[in-house]
Amino acid sequence: MAKGLIDLLLDNIFDAEWIGRRGEKLTDRELILVRLFGRSGRVLRNIYVPKDNGETSEIDVLFITQKGIFVIESKNYSGWIFGDEKAAYWTAMLPNKAKNRFYNPIKQNKSHIKWLEKYLDDDIPLFSIVTFSERCELKKINVESPDISIIKRDKLYAAVRLTWGNAEDKLDKPKISEIYDKLEVLTHVDQAVKAAHIDKIKTKYMKAEIQTNTKQIEPAEPTGETLICPHCGGKLILRVAKKGANAGNSFYGCANFPTCRYVRNIDGEFEKNKE
Repeated sequence: MAKGLIDLLLDNIFDAEWIGRRGEKLTDRELILVRLFGRSGRVLRNIYVPKDNGETSEIDVLFITQKGIFVIESKNYSGWIFGDEKAAYWTAMLPNKAKNRFYNPIKQNKSHIKWLEKYLDDDIPLFSIVTFSERCELKKINVESPDISIIKRDKLYAAVRLTWGNAEDKLDKPKISEIYDKLEVLTHVDQAVKAAHIDKIKTKYMKAEIQTNTKQIEPAEPTGETLICPHCGGKLILRVAKKGANAGNSFYGCANFPTCRYVRNIDGEFEKNKE
């Protein structure tokens, strides 16, 4: 299961946030195929739905149709994917056996649906779909709930078609336009709102990981303080450079390497591509 040239280029040139956005665009592109085959609807990306506490819940992609709203969580990981519906975290294992843990996307999308439902305050069917990159393999995924789809992105058409065939028409064109207009304004948030959302997500998921898996958390500092990667929210681990001009020197590297290559020097200065 060797990485392809595209994967290597993505890992080395772009950060995790850019790769994630690219995945959302590709998911949006797959919905074009869905619409071409008669299952029409309107698409929105990066919707910041308000929560009761003043924070936001960011939904990757929405597909608003006559059947209801498909709430799509897009993941752009490569490698083997292992996960369980009830687990707090899932794992992506790379060809070199490195393991990257990420928050359970089913739980993540369940939270999105909760706040979307509250914001719309209407009886609208909401369908949960989690899409993964074609670059990965869904090796072992345990899902019991029949209303949740975990698929690779190129199977999005089939997943929508299956739900479409089993669901009744609930929304007419005027209602679809009304919902679209109400949600479209939530895609135009300023950078301060986006930054606050990212900070909250990093803090929330890092605390959850410490509470649920404390045995695997290694303190990044001798004091026990855990440093957080500002790119992807992973923890920073003390490492030693094995090659290059800095061979033998210590630095803090992101635990999600090589998916995320963010590093921090001991003196506190940050770089992107330290060897």
